[in-house]
Amino acid sequence: MSKGHTISPGSQNKSRLKWVLGLTLLYLVAEVIGGIWTGSLALLADAGHMLTDVGGLAFALIAINLAERKATPEKTFGYYRAEILAALANAVILIGVSLYILYEAYLRFRTPPEVESKPMLVIAGIGLLVNLAGMYILRKGSNDSLNMKGAYFEVLSDMLTSIGVIVAGVIMWTTGWYYADPILSAGIGLFILPRTWILLKDAVSVLLEGTPADVNLGSLREAMVKLPGVADVHDLHVWSLTTGVNAMSAHVVLHEKAAPSEVLKRVNDQVKESFKISHTTIQLESPGFQEQETHL
Repeated sequence: MSKGHTISPGSQNKSRLKWVLGLTLLYLVAEVIGGIWTGSLALLADAGHMLTDVGGLAFALIAINLAERKATPEKTFGYYRAEILAALANAVILIGVSLYILYEAYLRFRTPPEVESKPMLVIAGIGLLVNLAGMYILRKGSNDSLNMKGAYFEVLSDMLTSIGVIVAGVIMWTTGWYYADPILSAGIGLFILPRTWILLKDAVSVLLEGTPADVNLGSLREAMVKLPGVADVHDLHVWSLTTGVNAMSAHVVLHEKAAPSEVLKRVNDQVKESFKISHTTIQLESPGFQEQETHL
C-alpha cells in the first residue's frame, strides 16, 4: 500500500466542475420546458445532450471524491479508476442519447410538426450564453484529465448545438420551412457520436492498462538504458491509474560494480522528471541474472 497519495488533476479542478454543473442543471430545466412548449425536437435533442452533461459532470464529481480517498489494504492503488469509470459511463450514455436523437429526427423528417420559432430562439440564445460561460470556466483544466476533457467537450458541443438551434429557429421563423428542425437534430446526433467514441476509446484504454498517450515507451527505455550503471531494461510496463497519474514497473540490469542504490535513484529521478510517472516499481538485477519471463 502506498504511503503517499498523488492528487489527481481532476481534484484540482473540482470547484470548476461544481460551477458548470449548477449552470447546466438550471438551463436543462429551462430547455426541457421550452422544448415541450415550442414543440422543437432540436431543443429537446439539445436537452437530452444537456442531460448527459449533467450526468457526466455529476459522475465526474462523485468519482473525484472517491479518487481522493487514500489507498487501503484492499485497494492498494486507491480509487483513482473511479474517474475513468465515470468517463466510460458518460460515453455510453451519450452514445445511447445520440442514437435516440437520430431515430426521433427520422420520424419527424417524415412528418415535420410546426414549431414555435420565436421562443425557441430565446431559449437557444440563453443556452449559448450559459455554454460560453461553462467553456470559460472549464477551459484551463481541459488538458489536465480525461474527466475535465470530457466535460469541456460536452460544453463545447452544447455551444455549437445552441448556435445550430438558433440558425434553425431563424430559418423556420423567416421561411416556415420546418424540416430545418429534424435536419438539425440529426446533425446534433451525428456530431456527438465521433467525439463520444474518442472519449469511450480513451477510457477503455486506461481500464485495459494501455500505455498512456503522453508516454513514448521507446524513448523511455532508451533514456533508462543511457543512465550510468544500467546495462539493460526489460519487462517495461507503463499504465495510467487515472489521467495524469501514471505508474511504471521495470526490470533493470546493472553493470558490474554499479551501486544499486545510486542506479535506483537515477532511474526514479529520470522517469519522474522527464516522463511524468508518479509511481514506480523497479527490480534491480545483477549481470547474468536469469529468470523465467512472463512478458516479452
